[in-house]
Amino acid sequence: MRDLIESALKGLNADYVEIRIEERETTNIAFRGRELDEIGQSTGKGGNVRACVKGGWGFASFNSLDDLRAKAQQAVEQARMVGNERTELADASPVVAIVPPHIVSDPADVSLSEKHRILEEYLDLLWGGPEIQTSSLRYADGHRTMYYGNSQGTYTEQARIDVNFWASAVARNGGEVQQASISMGSLGDFGLVHRMHDTVAELPQKAVDFLKAPQVKGGEYTVILDPVLAGVFVHEAFGHLSEADHVYENPKLREVMVLGRRFGGEQLNIVDGASIPALRGSFQYDEEGVEAHRTDLIREGILVGRLHSRETAAKMGEDPSGNARAIGHQFPPIVRMTNTIIEPGDATLEDLLEGVKEGVYCRNWDGGMTSMEQFTFSAGESYMIRDGKIEGAVRPVMLSGNVFTTLENLDAVANDLDMNQGGGCGKGGQSPLPVSNGSPHIRLRNCLVGGR
Repeated sequence: MRDLIESALKGLNADYVEIRIEERETTNIAFRGRELDEIGQSTGKGGNVRACVKGGWGFASFNSLDDLRAKAQQAVEQARMVGNERTELADASPVVAIVPPHIVSDPADVSLSEKHRILEEYLDLLWGGPEIQTSSLRYADGHRTMYYGNSQGTYTEQARIDVNFWASAVARNGGEVQQASISMGSLGDFGLVHRMHDTVAELPQKAVDFLKAPQVKGGEYTVILDPVLAGVFVHEAFGHLSEADHVYENPKLREVMVLGRRFGGEQLNIVDGASIPALRGSFQYDEEGVEAHRTDLIREGILVGRLHSRETAAKMGEDPSGNARAIGHQFPPIVRMTNTIIEPGDATLEDLLEGVKEGVYCRNWDGGMTSMEQFTFSAGESYMIRDGKIEGAVRPVMLSGNVFTTLENLDAVANDLDMNQGGGCGKGGQSPLPVSNGSPHIRLRNCLVGGR
């Protein structure tokens, strides 16, 4: 494969050219209600060429490796038609490396029929009472090998194994409907699928309890987020704002996301990095052949860094961070998060609860969206806090607000860091990209909570 790529790169009349070839093996199993909706395994191979001439990019993707040289020429000609400025790419030292996959328990060692049998066990657990109206259950794994070379001498081979599991129970009483769900994932560990029985078995009763729970009166509360929801918050509300293509392309955001500006108290530290090992967002080299970094985004409340591709780093006069990623060979790499984390503080959950006369404790997540600095998230579970104690369940709430105001109101960070590896990230039509996010418990003052 290296000979094929390097031969196609020779002598091209362009400022920069890269070729990426992928081989994939995937398994998907899905139940809708009690019915098997999808089951199968597939393999595939494809690749792309990306070329830059005078700042203009050309891109050609393909499913056949025949005449790779002609495909490279096609990308160069596209770039030549649109380029009229200057090619700017931050320096990245050429590397040659072969990176084996991180494997704890390989899903390839488990037959499709055995995976189906295991999921049927979970399906029985989801139908845990007469109030359960329907359920959803999905499993997926993928083995992806990437071969990459560029015109500056870099060549890498990397393999990764991704595992994802999602389960949901929906309860109904008359016109009232409530859902309880979980989403879990791992990098190279099928053993995850064997460890979910207790968690899945709780979902039907949680959905039924939500039907009976009262609804919070809407307004501003002190809100404590568990590590899962806090991790989703930092990913969606702040992580996307740290992606340098957003910042570079949006004049308003450039005025806001100024390095050195204070966004929170000294207890707030946020990082992103694929070099953090053994997580779903982990890798050694990104899709531009840049070695993975650990990037400080906020340090003691002050904005100190952002996430870059080689192009955005050059245009903004900063260093590449190894955050150019693509979901597959059909897409060019864009700036994406990897493992995004609020670092732990010194407090305990009891410290965060202390002094909260009336508040809301939120666990897990059930979707959300951001629009620049505005965010809206749905908690998977919600409980009232009264006089410093977590009390009975209430209907899952929706949280919304301005991320910068909310970061200023983040006044306490616990010491119980945990990681969320379920789901995936979407951006630019590329979804779901494997990522992880994490946080300890955090406390937000004056957070807007939707309710009755």
